[in-house]
Amino acid sequence: MSELVIAGRNVPRARSPGLWVLAWRRFGRDRVGVVSLAVVVFFCALMTASGLNLIAADWAQEAGVNYAPPTFMGPDAVEAEAVTPPVAQPAGGERAESSDIVDPLADVLAEIRRDPAAVAPPAPKAATLPFGGDKWGRDVLKKVIKGTQTSMFVGIAAALLATLLGTVFGALAGYYGRAVDDFFNWFYSIFTSVPYLLLILAIAAVLNQKGTLTVVLILGLTGWPGIFRLVRAEYLKHKAREYIQAADAIGASHRRRMFVHILPNVSHVILVQLSLHVVLFIKSEVILSFLGFGVGVDTVSWGSMLNEAQSELILGKWWQLVAATAAMAALVTAFSLFTDALRDALDPRLK
Repeated sequence: MSELVIAGRNVPRARSPGLWVLAWRRFGRDRVGVVSLAVVVFFCALMTASGLNLIAADWAQEAGVNYAPPTFMGPDAVEAEAVTPPVAQPAGGERAESSDIVDPLADVLAEIRRDPAAVAPPAPKAATLPFGGDKWGRDVLKKVIKGTQTSMFVGIAAALLATLLGTVFGALAGYYGRAVDDFFNWFYSIFTSVPYLLLILAIAAVLNQKGTLTVVLILGLTGWPGIFRLVRAEYLKHKAREYIQAADAIGASHRRRMFVHILPNVSHVILVQLSLHVVLFIKSEVILSFLGFGVGVDTVSWGSMLNEAQSELILGKWWQLVAATAAMAALVTAFSLFTDALRDALDPRLK
């Protein structure tokens, strides 16, 4: 804190807080934004814990009977499968086979007939599960947690990739202009000439390779045009301002002017676009997986759960559909409200 001399007296002069401090104070006064942030943090914690195999590591285990109902519904009409132990046949009742075909399981079957107790019976399956089970008896709650990991990872990773590309392309186009701007605008026009959903479905069908990394690349490499347009406009506006002319006068390089002087002043726009694209890419991943173009068959996500639930719904088994839809709706709604609060907090016109 410096001092200001007024009328012969030294008056302490308070230092003005920075943009991020003021933004955090405004954000803290928004109760809806704070609650939304808490929900987003909770889902991020679920994603991290699931990724470290601290929870839902055994999601593929058949813990219950087929289509086990939720616990609050009771066993319903679903009964645990009865397991009948193999019965040993007397040695005199065996028929000798004259065929030359060798049975590869003959030794195993002979051991079972000699000592039926040596064969461990399968583990008992629960008649109900907390949020129900799918057609294989897997716990829907654990599948939702594991699906949260996949869908959120895809959304965040693809949004980071798209934001990086859009920021770099927009900075180059807006700062240099002329031929560079014309080239990136032509590139932008190619991507925006095709509807977004149709574009990602076409690329996914052409690649014909399922997997989390493939979905991240498809979404990240096609989702940058919106960010590019906004960042380009911000660079066109800021490059003619006085502080950039002063940086030019002291000999600052183009790279320093672009990424040291201008970029911090447009970072609020980039941050808001990053949050918006996380929501967009989570929904896009769900659509791709629902249509069979998303993650692989050995990976669970909200989209793959909805894909399975459409056949279960015909049989009246609604719990997997409700669980996946509720989790996705909670995260998307919280992220959208958090983004709105973040935009209001970072808007310089509200200072």
